[in-house]
Amino acid sequence: MSTQVNHCEAGEELAHKALRFLTAGSVDDGKSTLIGRLLFDSRAILADQLDALEKRAAGAPIDLSLLTDGLEAEREQGITIDVAYRYFATKSRKFIIADAPGHEQYTRNMVTAAAGSDAAVVLVDITKIDWKASPVPLLAQTRRHSLLAHLLRVPSIVFAVNKLDAIEEDTETAFNNVKASLEAFAEQAGIVNKGVIPVSALRGDNVTTPSANWPWYQGPTLLQVLEQLPVADEAHDGSLLHPVQYVTRDSVGEGEASASGTGHQYRALWGRIAHGSVKAGDEVQIFPSGQTAIVAEVRHSALVVDQCEAGQSAGIVLDRQVDVSRGDWVHTPGSIKPTDSFSATLAWLDTEPAAIGRKYWVRHGNRWVQARITAIESRLDIHSLEATDAQELAVNEIGRVTVQTQQPLPVEAYTANRVGGALIVVDPTTNRTSGALLVK
Repeated sequence: MSTQVNHCEAGEELAHKALRFLTAGSVDDGKSTLIGRLLFDSRAILADQLDALEKRAAGAPIDLSLLTDGLEAEREQGITIDVAYRYFATKSRKFIIADAPGHEQYTRNMVTAAAGSDAAVVLVDITKIDWKASPVPLLAQTRRHSLLAHLLRVPSIVFAVNKLDAIEEDTETAFNNVKASLEAFAEQAGIVNKGVIPVSALRGDNVTTPSANWPWYQGPTLLQVLEQLPVADEAHDGSLLHPVQYVTRDSVGEGEASASGTGHQYRALWGRIAHGSVKAGDEVQIFPSGQTAIVAEVRHSALVVDQCEAGQSAGIVLDRQVDVSRGDWVHTPGSIKPTDSFSATLAWLDTEPAAIGRKYWVRHGNRWVQARITAIESRLDIHSLEATDAQELAVNEIGRVTVQTQQPLPVEAYTANRVGGALIVVDPTTNRTSGALLVK
């Protein structure tokens, strides 16, 4: 018989506990160096990597940013372009880090990293701002990245005030002034601020170990904060919503039995569950066809399991042949309300402005449909956080829009579910990813 387990957790239990976080902020704020410091101090660097860095440094201090800046163009220009993912672990937790670029030109890459993150560490380079001013003016990218992370439902945001070691005057006053400005901004924007920490990524102060250079700070280190943050999770209770990524026809292994009653072959509808759970015996419905069926069995990899829940990958085998393909949705009957018109927050990432009436492709789950922006209701001023009138949205601007799709979609509020409430916008002419829609 096939291996049976109680829940769809095999191989996923440890990954579920890992914290996925990104570093964000303006260009050259020290994001790559901070991640390099975390990797270096946690001994997550291979011996040959460390040897190569020491040879490159030729006796000078090691450039830790090179541990994440892997593209040749990144090393040549000294900036991050693509998102680099790195992994490390402490005694109490595993981490998956996304080093997001700070340059405005690569904001779309930052959005990609934020969409699946549990936390964001927003770096603030204190050498770039007038910390003596009252209030301290924050950089545009600091505000933009914080707002994007907040809009993308990153549950925990931590501010790290970097390069305090470069301040020759009163570092305590400098930090407190910047901290007050960050806290006021976070409160105004509705951002849940999990901490403001003074750090020196280059020197290692308050990254993994407390700083002996700043006795006035008695709070936790950045790593201590990260070890305590919760992971993002979707609703496990309630109705099922399962986007079909692909459909397979597999053979039952020798000696196995299949509950699907399909002999030695079964069709499995594979995808990552958006919310709810699924188990054998559940009645489900297919969108958009509307056909219903009973779940014969639930599979995870090669295992037949009793149940799979939100955030887990599952293969759903039905008790009868139903026409299902990539882009369809499996859901609890009567639980969705498809619509072809909805209001959403739009983060625009293309150099060509978002225009009312122009056709775009949008992707919801794994389904592609044509759509138009029928109205731009407002644009967010990232400095005042006020909604202003707008006829178009330029690159890196955020606005409230109304969208009309060619076919109905089972969209949900993004605040309720990150899968059902998110769409990407693609330019049909250039095939560039042009924006991210977050359903209101």
